[in-house]
Amino acid sequence: MKSLLRLLALVLAPLAIALSARAAEKPSEIRVSNPGVGVGNRPVVGGSAWALLNLRGALESEFKGDGFPVRWNFLRGAGPAVNETYANGLTDFSLLGDLPSIIGRAGGLKTRILASGPKTNLYIAVPADSPIQSVKDLKGKRFAVFKGTCLQLSAARILEAHGLSERDVRAINMDNATTKAALATKDVDAAIGLNDLLAQRDQGLVRIIYSTKGDPRYTCNSTIIGSDDFIRKYPEVTKRVVRQYVLAAKWLADQDKDLSEAYRLWARSGTPFASFKEDWAGESAREKDSPLVDAYVVARYKTSIADAKRLGLIRATFDFEPWVDRSFLDQVLKEEKLEGFWKPRPAP
Repeated sequence: MKSLLRLLALVLAPLAIALSARAAEKPSEIRVSNPGVGVGNRPVVGGSAWALLNLRGALESEFKGDGFPVRWNFLRGAGPAVNETYANGLTDFSLLGDLPSIIGRAGGLKTRILASGPKTNLYIAVPADSPIQSVKDLKGKRFAVFKGTCLQLSAARILEAHGLSERDVRAINMDNATTKAALATKDVDAAIGLNDLLAQRDQGLVRIIYSTKGDPRYTCNSTIIGSDDFIRKYPEVTKRVVRQYVLAAKWLADQDKDLSEAYRLWARSGTPFASFKEDWAGESAREKDSPLVDAYVVARYKTSIADAKRLGLIRATFDFEPWVDRSFLDQVLKEEKLEGFWKPRPAP
């Protein structure tokens, strides 16, 4: 009997080790952070293929049978708050705008860029009865800017293009919700923000004096990034996350002739259907929200890294390419037969 038990132990031991190793390949959960919240602090956002992952429950469906949950965290503190979660080991994946991701990388956060996010149009608004008519008129005015986010970098570029700098305005750090309230009460003279400012305009509260639509030099760029530690531990899980993001981007691109369904989903964020429709009018969803880390993205981020250093937002520059890991995206595009579906965009 003892000999039989010893034999069973020898046979079962490798199996137990294999099962243990297989279990170790799965995380206890997938933690996904989003830089921003919907209207009224609701945990929903819109305006991108990334937002569709949450709205359509794609990640939850993908990992339903794996025994671990997908947890979304929507952060009113936007990009800087997402960086804090990475620094404290609390996030595995996120969408992140150019400036906060660059600040994080320059500060030593170990992240990898896995795919490109959307190009986001920005708007500068003033109270409806303000005498301000152009960006040049902002000199000496109270200008609300959400510092540490991509809005800050874009604002600096827009001001420079009009002969001003941040020193020429009275820059006030405000998150998006506070900014809209301050515009309504005229506690600021102007603000830079996203397409939810269009809804305020439609309510008669503000006027839009500037938009980045049609000029990609001043839009916000973003990427899908992941924790280097998670990616190394769980490469197959990472590929599945990238796959669902790519499929969300394809779904959006397939709606290009009529984005009404996307607008309806995004409107759950509290930003109206009409604001998304106007914001996306005249732009191709396939080009605007391509997941490719192409020449356009590379050039934009290299410029953003240099600008962030020049403007004193980071202490030292770094090389962009070592930050990027295209391997998962390339595998997914090949496996889904989507090679060539998105055309690489040229450098601007």
